[in-house]
Parts: sequence; structure tokens; C-alpha cells
Amino acid sequence: MKLTFLGTGTSFGVPVIGCHCPRCMSDDPRDRRTRHGALLTLPEGNLLVDAPPELRLQLVRAGVDHIDAVWFTHLHADHVHGADDLRIFRFRAKKDMPVHCPDGSHHELLRRFPYIFDEAIHPPPGSTLPQFRLHGFKAFEPQEILGRVFLPIPVPHGPITVFGFRVGSLGYVTDAKTLPPRAIEALRGVRVLVLNALWWGNPHPTHFNVEEAVEAAAEVGAERTYLTHMTHEVGHQELLDTLPPGVEPAFDGLTVEIPED
Repeated sequence: MKLTFLGTGTSFGVPVIGCHCPRCMSDDPRDRRTRHGALLTLPEGNLLVDAPPELRLQLVRAGVDHIDAVWFTHLHADHVHGADDLRIFRFRAKKDMPVHCPDGSHHELLRRFPYIFDEAIHPPPGSTLPQFRLHGFKAFEPQEILGRVFLPIPVPHGPITVFGFRVGSLGYVTDAKTLPPRAIEALRGVRVLVLNALWWGNPHPTHFNVEEAVEAAAEVGAERTYLTHMTHEVGHQELLDTLPPGVEPAFDGLTVEIPED
């Protein structure tokens, strides 16, 4: 199993439009962060985690030629508004693609992207409608996807719930403000953990800052923790120089081998 970080930035990305701070002007390519997305490569196919607005560019850069399933953590724009770029995979494969999303979120996806997800739409003659099948998941109810068991893990993100997951020895959580006790228990024993972290200091109402993410990582106790969903207020090398052992920032294009249990 292999994890590729397609995008490691927040909703503004890095560089931020019109900003001239040291990170936005950095010549270190690891400081250039597109919006959140990841690819999990399994023996039975590729699972895409979220579909950010830069999805096409991310997939071209990573050399991805097929997507076999999608996991939406939640429906904020920076996590789903690249859904249009999924159509090419359906047209090429000529088969349905399962899209796994939080239970009850189907109506919102249908409202925003009826031409992708609404089976009631009949395309004009000579054109086709992508066949994506929406599958809802519930908190802590295991899902079988591409031959592996995924455990949906709910975490608070302000007024909404975001769903990370555990699969094998990988725990993946983004856009969390805390890890509730049941989430920590579900993640114990993972060898690789992914957590969001905005910046140092100045606690945010809906996201971990770096200090909070480090504390949460210590509670879980993974061998390696990678930070994602970072703002332009932290530089990659700065984080490498200051984070404790076993915790490091991810960067766009980073690929990590996930040990098998």
C-alpha cells in the first residue's frame, strides 16, 4: 500500500494570491502547496481522497492514469470542487466508479454536480453521463473498498463532522480540531498517521494548529506522523527543523510506503 500526497495546502493554497511573505516567495518547491488531496494505491486499484480544485494538475503531475474509487472526507469546496476532473476516468474505463461520502451528503453532491452524479439526467444523443455510484458511510461502520476494510472515523471541524479513516496500518485525518477519545482508540496501533495542522500558535476554532497536532500524534503513538493542510505561515524546512522526532511535514508529491500489518 502506498500513499501519495497530491495537495497539502489549505483552501487558499500556497502561494496565496497577492501575498509576498517568505513562504509564498520561497524557491523551495516543498513550500508550494495545492489544496488537499491524496491517492492511496492498493493492489486492487487507486483510491482518491478528496477532489480539490487543482485535481487535474495534481494527477497529471503524479502520472495517475486510473482512479477506481473516491473517498470524500467532507463537502467543503476545497475538497470536492475538482470533481469534474473525475469524468475522464469513467469515460476511459467504461465502468461505474464508486464514490464514498458521509451518509446524508448525497443530496448536496447531486445539487452541486447533477451532470456527474444524478442518474435521472438523460444526456443528449451522442454524449454520455459519467456513471458514478454514491455510497454513504456511517461513523465507525467498516466499509470494504478495493478489497480492503476502511473504518470511517468522525472528527469535529467546527459545526460539521469530517470523516477520516483507518485502513490497515494507516490512519488518515484531515480538517480536525480534536481527536475525540473514540477516534484515538480507533487509530491506536497505526504505524503511519496523517493529521492536519495550520500553523504554530494562535489556536484556530476548527483546525489543529501544529502544537495540537503534535499532541494528538503523541496520543495515537504512530511510528510516523505526516502533517498536511498547512498554510503559508509555516515553511517546510522550518517545520523539519523544529518538529519532534517521528513527526514531519508532508509536501505535494511526497509518496510514502505504508507497512503492511
